[in-house]
Amino acid sequence: MSDKAAYVHRAFTAIADRYDLLNTLLSFNQDRHWRRSTVSTLELKGSEILLDVATGTGKLAQELEKEVGIGGRVVGMDFCEPMLRRAQRQAHSIHLLLATSEVLPFPDNSFDGATIGFALRNVPDIEKTLRETTRVIRPGGKVACLEFSRPRHPIMQSLHRFYLLRVLPTIGWFVSGDREAYIYLPRSIMEFPSAEELKAIMEKAGLERVRFHVLTWGVVAVHVGTKPEMR
Repeated sequence: MSDKAAYVHRAFTAIADRYDLLNTLLSFNQDRHWRRSTVSTLELKGSEILLDVATGTGKLAQELEKEVGIGGRVVGMDFCEPMLRRAQRQAHSIHLLLATSEVLPFPDNSFDGATIGFALRNVPDIEKTLRETTRVIRPGGKVACLEFSRPRHPIMQSLHRFYLLRVLPTIGWFVSGDREAYIYLPRSIMEFPSAEELKAIMEKAGLERVRFHVLTWGVVAVHVGTKPEMR
């Protein structure tokens, strides 16, 4: 495990029990809307087999499950066992697996589509994770990524920066009891590639027709790309 992976693992282990509550509080309950918007980009028809990479507590996997219905199947994987235990208590019908996003334990073309929610900031190698995710979905399938972004409007940029550096760490520390995890979070957001840069990384990882749209004044971005058809 790399230094970054070990650090992230410790951080998420420490906050697993309060993770969902804090997501709701810190996003002003917008996290539900963000997840629904991400799932909608896959344009599901029902009965698909889907993968949620770095599923955490399984919230995005649960949104996928609502869309595929009884004829489909959702698999969630994560490398943090405490987060998976939390997911198991909330999503009994989703198949959960302990694994890393950079070495997925699935054959090529195993899934109809995949999602990655708020995880790319935390992996040691973004392109490798995206390449692995692309490998395990079928040609023509989509990969949707939900990730924090940075607003472009100058006023929103100032407000966003103040919130990240002053408000978020204080609330996160107070509710979770872990100061370090909520110092890492704003730093990881500020250091993450821009929406345009992430689009380029997704294309480099093998996805085509990559597009993105921003939500909540540019605080988050949803990217979606398609695995090329076999030629």
